[in-house]
Amino acid sequence: MIEMFRSTSSKLILVLVIALVTSLQYQFWLGEGGYFPHQALTQQIKQQAEVNTELKERNRILAAEVFDLKNGTEAIEEHARLDLGLVKPNETFVQMSTISTHYKPIYIDPNAKIDAATNENPD
Repeated sequence: MIEMFRSTSSKLILVLVIALVTSLQYQFWLGEGGYFPHQALTQQIKQQAEVNTELKERNRILAAEVFDLKNGTEAIEEHARLDLGLVKPNETFVQMSTISTHYKPIYIDPNAKIDAATNENPD
């Protein structure tokens, strides 16, 4: 088999075949429309599809809200109450606190000796 590549023309043909195969492999893996660019593009398409799904859901909610605002008075009243602070005559406005009942204030004694590195008492 080695004797086949002793002549110069055989060596030249071998080099050309190797160069051709290398070129085709480069085009397949890295060239325009090759494997890796195709994988990157597929990933971008998946990400954009996810974004589009989220935007479609947001648009659906907004369309329902617009429909409610155009066709009903409850939605308009709700927006007026939440956004503008609407209080009807003979109504009492009550605001509920969102602070937990387990809230425990922390008081720091300015005269206490505290380790500056750990914020703990040295005792």
